[in-house]
Amino acid sequence: MSKRSTVEVMSCIVPAGIDVSAATLAAAVERQDRTGFDEREFANTAAGRRQLIAWLLGRGGRVRVSLEATGIYSLDLALALDEAAGVEVAVLNPRLMHQFAQTLGRSKTDAADAVALAEYSRRMKFVAWRRPSGAAIELRALSRHLAALSEDHARLRNRSHAANGSSTTPRCVREDLKRSLNTLTKRILRLRRQAVALTRQDTELARKFEQLTGIPGIGETSAVQLLGELAGLDPEMTVRQWVALSGLDPAHHVSGSSVHRRSRISRKGNRHLRRALFMPALVGVRFDPYLKAFYLALQQRHKTKMQALIAVARKLLHAIYGIFKTDRPFDGAKLFPQLIPR
Repeated sequence: MSKRSTVEVMSCIVPAGIDVSAATLAAAVERQDRTGFDEREFANTAAGRRQLIAWLLGRGGRVRVSLEATGIYSLDLALALDEAAGVEVAVLNPRLMHQFAQTLGRSKTDAADAVALAEYSRRMKFVAWRRPSGAAIELRALSRHLAALSEDHARLRNRSHAANGSSTTPRCVREDLKRSLNTLTKRILRLRRQAVALTRQDTELARKFEQLTGIPGIGETSAVQLLGELAGLDPEMTVRQWVALSGLDPAHHVSGSSVHRRSRISRKGNRHLRRALFMPALVGVRFDPYLKAFYLALQQRHKTKMQALIAVARKLLHAIYGIFKTDRPFDGAKLFPQLIPR
């Protein structure tokens, strides 16, 4: 392609950004004279998304849209944009976008975020989002609903335990709590069976589900939660991008020679994935010799138990990535080649 042809193709690309919230979509799109961005707000509804797409396509040319990954709200928008002819969409890690916005020196508002996202579309390498399969999308919704119900179950169980331990609690209250707990338990079991059945209906999900349950510390419940978050990821992502997505990547704070705070995980990522890794890490350090040896070795290096457990969770994520890529079962000796299990 000649230099002139390349310029003509680039001139047909219109950068845009959308900041997504539960109620609204704040959009910014480059003006035709490229002197700035036009901004407009739409309702985050099916009708609002249609109006947004029509507004974007009214500019002429192919529209490149960047937005942050913000759960179900960004997913609905990304799916709608992906279906629209003439629109390309990139779904960005919030941490990556936060770092980019800081370089622009912009204030934190929805409109400013939309403009920063549009600037990202204009300046940075654009990596188009890959639409997950329908089964992967359904599994994610189901696994997150199960996780929320499990949290409700834990709270209700604690309330029931406290009520039964107090002589001032009326019998009717104790019985009502017991009935509620039993009902919730049955709902969780039913939905868990449906989630497992869903994985078995899809060849790719079934293969990955079996691989996950072959890792020490990962049972059916954890496998459903992990697969719900991992199945829809772009297969071209690197393991470092997986870690950054989970928010388990370290965040360092060093300034000159006087400020050197202890490193912490960034927590800027998918909290559902981070939570799904916690229980397998906790179980793994008890029953897998290699994970246990790694966990103890970190504590000998003066890491706290929580820091060591987070490192184990990060290692498990590395292991899952490798298993999915190579189609080989978990092998602690390869994950920890320098460790001798106790």
